[in-house]
Amino acid sequence: MSRVLVTGGGSGIGRAIAQDFAARGHAVTVAGRTLAALQETARGHDITCQAVDVTDEAQIKALFAQPFDIVVANAGAGTAMPVRDMPLQVWQDTVDVNLTGVFLTFRAALRDMPSGGRLIALASTASLKGGANIAAYAAAKHGVLGLVRSLALEVARSGITCNAVCPGFVDTDMGQAAVTGVMERLSLPREKAERMVVGGNPMRRMINVDEVTAAVRFLASREASMVNGHALAVSGGEI
Repeated sequence: MSRVLVTGGGSGIGRAIAQDFAARGHAVTVAGRTLAALQETARGHDITCQAVDVTDEAQIKALFAQPFDIVVANAGAGTAMPVRDMPLQVWQDTVDVNLTGVFLTFRAALRDMPSGGRLIALASTASLKGGANIAAYAAAKHGVLGLVRSLALEVARSGITCNAVCPGFVDTDMGQAAVTGVMERLSLPREKAERMVVGGNPMRRMINVDEVTAAVRFLASREASMVNGHALAVSGGEI
């Protein structure tokens, strides 16, 4: 049994990852800003909930009062907006939660992480390519991938690995919010808006959340001990 931490565990991909590990008998802790959402993740599972802002250094330090074997840095958020209209605060908030939050989480995790530990970041296909109206999000996620690849070299001889999972649009509330945004901006029916959102995926569909959890589960496994500094795209061949 491993001790597993999942940040951003109150919804979507983070919730699915936490529940998947818990169902397999691991000791899981979920962290996020909203305790009620975390408790919903824990419902029916043996999961510990910790209300934490991943951008707060002191809160992250306290979260790691106990060591974890597997740390999944999933917390993130983004706002669709062209650069010319973007307030500095939106840029800073996006970088803080998507990049600095991963840095703080991984740095704290390494204090006491045992040999064989796993650091896994949810980086998105936006870490591998740019996109119109997502400059802040893509820049932050590119930064996550740079952090992962650099940290992988630092920990390589310790028996710890550091990798990223890079999904495209996943069928979660966040994925559906992207569809709703296209509907509203372009006055399109939902079906047509969803076709536009998934248009970059050669399989022309939303990614199932269990397809992402399977990728995380593999990178966390002993069989993946020689996979380090890797960006595993779960995107139907998009990139």
